[in-house]
Amino acid sequence: MRHNSAQAPTVVDRVLNVLGAFSTDRPALSLSELSRRAGLALSTTHRIVGELARRGALERQDDGLYRVGLWLWEVASLSARGMGLRESAMPFLEDLYEATHENVQLAVLDVPDVVYVERISGRHAVSVVSRAGGRLAAHATGVGLVLLANAPVDVQEEYLGRPLKRYTPRTICSSEQLRHALADVRRDGFVISDRQVEMVSMSVAAPVYGSEDDVVAAISIVVPAEGFDPRTLVPAVRAAARGISRNLGAPRAVRQPAS
Repeated sequence: MRHNSAQAPTVVDRVLNVLGAFSTDRPALSLSELSRRAGLALSTTHRIVGELARRGALERQDDGLYRVGLWLWEVASLSARGMGLRESAMPFLEDLYEATHENVQLAVLDVPDVVYVERISGRHAVSVVSRAGGRLAAHATGVGLVLLANAPVDVQEEYLGRPLKRYTPRTICSSEQLRHALADVRRDGFVISDRQVEMVSMSVAAPVYGSEDDVVAAISIVVPAEGFDPRTLVPAVRAAARGISRNLGAPRAVRQPAS
């Protein structure tokens, strides 16, 4: 995230600005591009990039461009919200994928977005824009609606006051519409998100509970918008979410009988 304080950026701010210059559409950058995108002098960028490359946080390609290095992936793998959750979820995500051979996703909330912790996709599954480690606006995704619906009230109200990005003509773009959608999720315990991100796909999502019986993640299956009755997928998605919740020690998952 770009430093925007009135105070002069610290050394840590400068380093994070350099790392934050990389994006999904620009995974490889030259030194001058890093300088411009990080808002730093070229000499400062050169010094920081050199240090990061020596530590393995950045890697220099043969063409002179820099990419994020494996060392950062090693550090990121220690995140409790990421890899620990992923390990608990993988058996159930794999089972759900094997039953459908469609896109299966696991995500957490990082307002205003969801971050995808894992995605399993087959060669013939419908194309999706999400990726492991990627972000999408929470209101436009099935997993995001589930996570927002179970977020603290102050988080919901803050989100409802935001402009809502439109991806397709079917994207929820009004606070009133979003408020109703979140209430429906809390009532039903799942959501069907129909062509909100792309017109070719829809998703079925359900919440994953942690050891305090709070919603810590959401899973979804993404299928073609045509040729599927999404309601037939609801039991499987909810059962997988309940299995992950049980793995995470959620009391409600232990109490609920399998359906």
